[in-house]
Amino acid sequence: MKRLKPMDAAWLYVDTANTPMHVAGLQIFSLPEDAPEDFLRKLSEEARASRSFAPPWNLRLKPSPLRGVLPAWERDDDLDIDYHFRHSALPAPGGERELGVLISRLHSHPMDVSRPLWECHLIEGLEGGRFALYTKMHHALVDGVGGMRMVQRAMSTDPSAPFRPPWSVGADYGKKRDTGTASSAALATPSLRGFASGIPSATRALVNSYRAGSSDGDPQVAPFDAPRSVLNKRISAQRRFATQQYDMRRLKKVAEGCGGTINDVVLAICAGSLRRYLKEANQLPRRSLTAGIPVSIRPQDDVAVGTAISFIISSLATDIADPRKRLEAIVASTDRAKKHLQALPKEALDQYTMLLMGPYIWQLLMHLGGRTPPMFNLAISNVPGPKETLYIGGARLEAMYPVSLVSHGQGLNITCVSYVDTLNFGFTGCRDTLPSMQRLAVYTSEALDELERLCG
Repeated sequence: MKRLKPMDAAWLYVDTANTPMHVAGLQIFSLPEDAPEDFLRKLSEEARASRSFAPPWNLRLKPSPLRGVLPAWERDDDLDIDYHFRHSALPAPGGERELGVLISRLHSHPMDVSRPLWECHLIEGLEGGRFALYTKMHHALVDGVGGMRMVQRAMSTDPSAPFRPPWSVGADYGKKRDTGTASSAALATPSLRGFASGIPSATRALVNSYRAGSSDGDPQVAPFDAPRSVLNKRISAQRRFATQQYDMRRLKKVAEGCGGTINDVVLAICAGSLRRYLKEANQLPRRSLTAGIPVSIRPQDDVAVGTAISFIISSLATDIADPRKRLEAIVASTDRAKKHLQALPKEALDQYTMLLMGPYIWQLLMHLGGRTPPMFNLAISNVPGPKETLYIGGARLEAMYPVSLVSHGQGLNITCVSYVDTLNFGFTGCRDTLPSMQRLAVYTSEALDELERLCG
């Protein structure tokens, strides 16, 4: 048994039918050149035959003796594989539209909390002899970085390596794995004591962030310094999903030309797309939109269950018409926010994150999201992915797209993940809040073209 950290438990507390708190990954594969006609059928049969489940795939929620205040994971090795693994096919012609419709529908369904919180869908019928894997997990169980590392462990750089279902591999816990021999009190007491010790430093840092955000000429954005927008209303249960893929070299050239980072360029093309999309709908706020940006604080060798992220808040400078000046403003804002976070002692990062995100989580728990001012207008994140070409059962991984979560008051999420020499964007939005969301994805491409002309 392993107790959840407070931040992990918070994702469970705010989970509702309209705001399911799961994240997912969509991987696109090309069939091996010599693949037989029954390649996918055999792959599916092999997956179903695998009854070896590794953590975190075999973890389910255990009722807490403290009435849900501190829930815990427990092992469940007797899984119903037919529930967790499913095989489906796209209707012809099997293009991006058909795939997007299916992923939107799958991602709209909440998860059964009485079972281990994951599903894996093998999807055949993509045009060009391709197929896809869509895998979703509850955010209380894994964050983006942890999920990417599990993906890498389940695949191989060797195209001749045998197929291994991801649930048979799991995460490499090593010596950090909990043996389950300690009592609940023994597990909880050190964690609570350590959490309390970092609160003073975290509190000072949070107060300073509010002060800096209110200072004239300071590019740092304070929490709740966001205009009301169409992105920050109440949402429904249905989702929309769109994708884009870019050559990493294009982004690097723009970053070098403007003196920023690839992350700054990602924010800039998202800002350019949002400015155009909202302006066409006559919904662009006069003040700049702001973005909440997850920042991984997971050590390089840490593959434990749960989330290990903090947040910074940046201006998107959507009130600036000139693309180059907009990018310069974004660079200044993110640089200031990162320096603020880096000044924190390591032992206070979790506490700072809880204090920073506490009002946001409280809004969701009290059903105030979309009814009160937003902490930031949307979340934009960039997750590092595999640097080498990967294979699964001989099939080559061509692209991987993140599918994230949205909530009341946060109707749009943009997440991207790197793979070899590409950056892959996943746009997840509320179906009713963002009609024609595919245009947002297309407009990022045009925003990048514009920045290339100005800065490349």
